[in-house]
Amino acid sequence: MTSSKDQVILGIESSCDDTAAAVVDEAGRVLSSVVVSQVEIHAAHGGVFPEMASRAHVTAMVPCITKALADAGVTQRDLRAIGVTRGPGLIGPLLVGLNAAAGVGLGWGVPVIGVNHLRGHLRSADLDEQRVRFPALLLLVSGGHTLLAHMATAHDVRILGSTRDDSVGEAYDKVGRLMGLGYPAGAKVDRLAATGDGSHLRLPRPMIADGLDFSFSGLKSAMSKYFPLDGAYRLEDLAASFVDACMDVLIEKSRRALAAHPSRSLVVVGGVAASPQLRSAAQTLCAEMGVELCLPPLRWSTDNAAMIALAAWDYLSLETAPRPIAQPNLRVDQW
Repeated sequence: MTSSKDQVILGIESSCDDTAAAVVDEAGRVLSSVVVSQVEIHAAHGGVFPEMASRAHVTAMVPCITKALADAGVTQRDLRAIGVTRGPGLIGPLLVGLNAAAGVGLGWGVPVIGVNHLRGHLRSADLDEQRVRFPALLLLVSGGHTLLAHMATAHDVRILGSTRDDSVGEAYDKVGRLMGLGYPAGAKVDRLAATGDGSHLRLPRPMIADGLDFSFSGLKSAMSKYFPLDGAYRLEDLAASFVDACMDVLIEKSRRALAAHPSRSLVVVGGVAASPQLRSAAQTLCAEMGVELCLPPLRWSTDNAAMIALAAWDYLSLETAPRPIAQPNLRVDQW
């Protein structure tokens, strides 16, 4: 429970297929976090079905907010502000969260701040404990994004490279579908890869020596040639080969970015930051480069509202906070 009034922010997240609400203080202490997953709803479709996601958000949103406040031991009178994801994301789910925030904010007399979801991921590494030291290099890897950025401060972010097609998380899910692993497939692919041998086939490393942009569609296409399985390769070995290729690209480009843009920290965030293989490879890279690795705790790697609430604290320092209006194509360098 907070020590005094107006020292917490309620965060609301609904950019894709998780309905989430959380209460966080200015120091990044998470007083409550509630996430309602829609995995069972979308599993049969092999991915997120936007209209069904929107309907599920409508059903879950108010109970989610109510539980977050109750779990934190606060009421609306204790809120400094409400931070809600305004983008990037799916337009329908975004509108559900934004409309809910606007309604409760108006009813409670609490200001509502539209938060960039990617800046939420950026701040997730500082939840529960401040970890990031600036200047820092950001590697954001998720189902929707793969990018490198240099951060002079948390407010000053410059994109160095991004994906030209599929994100690494999207490639994971599509390859997992080929393997018959269902949706979402990321963690399952990593678990299979951990018991496989990736040396049996050499997959391409798209754009590994070409700038700091990424491309994973060619790797996905290369994997599709091995399905359906014909007995020549084990599923575990195919998974290991795929994961090895992904890690080689992510780590090599991070290495070059660190060399060109000296940093105190490498901040790895987004859903794919939960990958044991990526965490291990990033730790090795940081030891080589003499920088500090900053990873969010596993529970804060995937989409959640605690990161949105913490990011909302940063917005309070702006002269004018962004209005809570849906912007599905926001970049990480945009407030």
